Amino acid sequence: MLEFIIERSALVIAIFVLSLVIAMYSTYLERKVAAFLQDRIGPNRAGIFGLLQPLADGGKMFFKEEIIPSSASKWLFIAGPGIAMMTALMSSAVIPWGPDLVLSTKVISMQVSDINIGILYVLGILSIGIYGIMIGGWASNNKYSLFSAIRASSQMISYELAMGIIIITIVMMTGSVGLKEIVGKQSTSLFGISGLNWNVFYQPLGFILFLTCALAECNRAPFDMAECESELIGGYHTEYSSMKLGFYLFAEYINMFVSSAIITVLFFGGYSFPGMANFSGITLTVLGFASMMLKTGFFIFVFMWIRWTLPRFRYDQLMELGWKKLIPIALINMLITGAVILFFNR
Repeated sequence: MLEFIIERSALVIAIFVLSLVIAMYSTYLERKVAAFLQDRIGPNRAGIFGLLQPLADGGKMFFKEEIIPSSASKWLFIAGPGIAMMTALMSSAVIPWGPDLVLSTKVISMQVSDINIGILYVLGILSIGIYGIMIGGWASNNKYSLFSAIRASSQMISYELAMGIIIITIVMMTGSVGLKEIVGKQSTSLFGISGLNWNVFYQPLGFILFLTCALAECNRAPFDMAECESELIGGYHTEYSSMKLGFYLFAEYINMFVSSAIITVLFFGGYSFPGMANFSGITLTVLGFASMMLKTGFFIFVFMWIRWTLPRFRYDQLMELGWKKLIPIALINMLITGAVILFFNR
């Protein structure tokens, strides 16, 4: 029992550090991608190629003056960014990061918690995350922050419906809501190639819809109406400074990392890769983890690419897209999937 607790604790710490490091360097990559698309250089002063820029930004956040408005609700003002950061980190607990490490005497899981309702757990935790934004916007006692929090909550509720329908479609295909089982179904052979039976080949429309919903759930452009500086200044974190602001910004990048990992698990086979049946033991685990990270990193880049390419929607366009287009299309896609499954089962 003690050995199991030590193993799980070590994996929790490893994923915690991995999430923070990826979130930290996502800020660097974001600026580099923006610079590339705008024909600029980007950060290049702090360290070689500017690689120490995230550390400089973190130090700056820590040493900035911390201000709490006199009219704010103090304890809720402090709790808001904490809830946002906590829920962002908790959502990675059920993601399978690689195949089980098979040693001579034991098997070590690369998943913190292998629960059979993994995708429901992720949806539940991400839904709780909206409280961090709502509490921060309301506790600031700033009308612009409150407007932003209301926008963010209505946006997340709207796009979670379409996202849930798409997940139901994946569950219909795989017969499980456990993330490890969903990856396992995609690790089988397609065209004689093991590890290539990915859901994206059967659900290309579902993948596009899910990616769109993930952008909206993360408040990423072109769905960043909650942080629309032209009318809401800085959005729900207008009154925040120092590391409280840093927590909100970090939570956004961690959510982007987790969303990219979920897209990889649901549609691109997770840690599976072509020809994985030819490997075993430590080699399989290392290659599986590398495959998972490469796919996740690619989608992080796609998130950034879209942000610096597409213009921002108007708020009415954003809500119309969610309710009048994505939800009906997702429902039709689910019905077609059910009909096809029923036909082939017969």
